[in-house]
Amino acid sequence: MRFTRAAGARSVGTVAALACVLAAAVPASASEDGSGTSPRTQQARAVASYEAMQEHLYVDDGSGLYRERYPSGAEDRPYSYEWPFSQAHVATLDLTGMPGRAGRSFTDDLADRSVGQERFWNADGGTTGLPAYDSYARAPYGDEGDIFYDDNEWVALAKVQQHLATGDRAALERAEEIFELVVSGWDTDPDHPAPGGVFWTQAPWSTDRNTVSTMPGAQLATRLYMLTGEERYLDWAERMVGWTDEHLLAPNGLYWDNVKLDGSIDRTQWSYNQGVPVGTYTLLYEATGEERYLEKAEAIAAASYRFYVTEGRLAGQPMFFNSIWFKNLLLLESVTGGHTYRDAMADYADTQWREARDSGTGLFDAGDEHTELLEQAAMVQIYATLAWPRGKASILY
Repeated sequence: MRFTRAAGARSVGTVAALACVLAAAVPASASEDGSGTSPRTQQARAVASYEAMQEHLYVDDGSGLYRERYPSGAEDRPYSYEWPFSQAHVATLDLTGMPGRAGRSFTDDLADRSVGQERFWNADGGTTGLPAYDSYARAPYGDEGDIFYDDNEWVALAKVQQHLATGDRAALERAEEIFELVVSGWDTDPDHPAPGGVFWTQAPWSTDRNTVSTMPGAQLATRLYMLTGEERYLDWAERMVGWTDEHLLAPNGLYWDNVKLDGSIDRTQWSYNQGVPVGTYTLLYEATGEERYLEKAEAIAAASYRFYVTEGRLAGQPMFFNSIWFKNLLLLESVTGGHTYRDAMADYADTQWREARDSGTGLFDAGDEHTELLEQAAMVQIYATLAWPRGKASILY
């Protein structure tokens, strides 16, 4: 069964209605261990949230692309930028990971996301001469756009997840190709303040080197080392985490956002900037067996849990940053056991369902009268991965 608008309004409405019935029918305390909302309810919510995304944000014109937000504004472009699209792509991939027939039923939709993803592919490359995904769709669907290293890293990590789930060799090859782009974005000028790090973008208007452009590169490198055994990947992973820890790790154990070429630091502490290091250090532990990496992952996880959950800052973080943070915490718990972080994720998911979801449209928003594709895709990811068998979280990011 194809869960896109192209499947027809009747099947979409039927599936969404069924999902809502399932969600209402299953008690919130019905999980196997009593620690949160049941996987069956999470699955129903994931499907309902996806159907809303397809109904209101998918552009049914053969492009395989989405709108940036709903309702659209007068100045909005025809399609979303690559970063929101990539998160809709990841959301669909996460849906395929749900158990049984439910997950398998999204296979065709994932193929459609792959078609849409390639609308952004720039085979000619940008300023470093290597191919990459542009920030906006290319002709005939758009006018291209600047290349962002973090945009490309999210796609590469999704490709690795797809390879781990299905054995797709082409997905792995694309991830390897994107890693070469990431390496080309490494700052090689020793005269710069805090020399090193991966630049955020190739655009001339920014020279920031970010946690979110460097740590996902380390996470990708670690995954590629685990899959190929090539020492070069491990060397880069350790180099990238070393630079980020030296220049962007704050005294409270969390990461700042970026360092600029004048040496100034943006000290904002976004949740996704904590999640990726948690996942990266977890993978480095799995790759090397060195306990210091696991201890590092656990320390960042505990500090971020205290900062966002215990101290009440989580609601102030964007949904699409929280989805990345939570999924990396699930990766950690796939190694350490326990369910503290999964419980926090389930509590967050319940709160968003009650307080941020419009029951009429099925869309989530942050109170600005529009639902961003990023927001909706993030919630699909959260519900879908909460519905996964717990051991499967080992393939996340």
